[in-house]
Amino acid sequence: MGILAMLKKFKHSKTDKTKALILQALEILGQAGIPLNQNDRALEKMAMVFLAVGDVNKPSDWSNIKGRSSGRSMGTRDIIGYLNEHFNENISMGSYDDIRRKDLLLPVASGIIVPTNPNAARNDPSRGYAVDDDFVQVARQFPDGDWKDKLSEFLSVRGKLEDRLVGKRELPHVPVTTPKGQGYTLSPGKHNILQKSIIEEFLPRFAPGCELLYLGDTANKSLLIEKERLNQLNFFELEHGELPDIIAYLAEKNWLFLIEAVHSAGPMSPIRVEKLKKLASECTAGMIFVTAFETKNDFKKWIPQLAWETEVWIASDPDHLIHFDGEKFLGPYSG
Repeated sequence: MGILAMLKKFKHSKTDKTKALILQALEILGQAGIPLNQNDRALEKMAMVFLAVGDVNKPSDWSNIKGRSSGRSMGTRDIIGYLNEHFNENISMGSYDDIRRKDLLLPVASGIIVPTNPNAARNDPSRGYAVDDDFVQVARQFPDGDWKDKLSEFLSVRGKLEDRLVGKRELPHVPVTTPKGQGYTLSPGKHNILQKSIIEEFLPRFAPGCELLYLGDTANKSLLIEKERLNQLNFFELEHGELPDIIAYLAEKNWLFLIEAVHSAGPMSPIRVEKLKKLASECTAGMIFVTAFETKNDFKKWIPQLAWETEVWIASDPDHLIHFDGEKFLGPYSG
């Protein structure tokens, strides 16, 4: 997604809060299945247009994002005015057609943004756009609520745009074997291929003999949950939406590995780590936070968001870890 380049580009024209808000919008859009393979400026404008249509101009606005049923409908010139006012842009009003043809193209194709008067002519002033009411219910839970559950419900009905664009096809499921020899089958997808690598390559190398206590499939979050064992460690309630992708326990050292498999979102960021620490404050095991990527190029995209005192593992170089701090190589931190 070019996040590092994007952050540098925003440095002189955007506040830190605005940059963070744009990246949040891209996280939501990417998780919703909009391809994020455009150049940085195109991604920035698409995110800002989505924010403008929903009347979100600061992080605290997510809970009040407005949709079609709120009576909010914005024409392309209205959107330009909003971007100039709230996002320090200087877009000419004569660029209104670019908003429609470029910046709204994928959000509208995905059904996240809907035309409020679809039968109107292109130059009809009543032609407007609004956030779909069902997607409003997803975004209002971002970032601390059960937005991913709401998103799963939305996508189960609408599907992902990226699947439709490439022509959805039947893909083989992903078989995986745990360190204890148990076999499971994950649903197709790059995220689950990475989870397979974590279980079969990372854990045997860096946590040999560990127990797999949780594994969340993209289609079945409860594929593997060892509730009793986690309760013995005083881990937080498993129904909570903040569970990482994989949890493994190394009894020999009393280490609990909390692992995120990052394909399009969700690294061990400072906020993510802080939330997990608070939720698991009574846990009797030392916690190790790990972010896993498929390749070095994937890792480079997410460097600005990674927390200190965490570990990074890259599946394409399975024998190595990247350690974000210097006090120790691998192990839990106190405090």
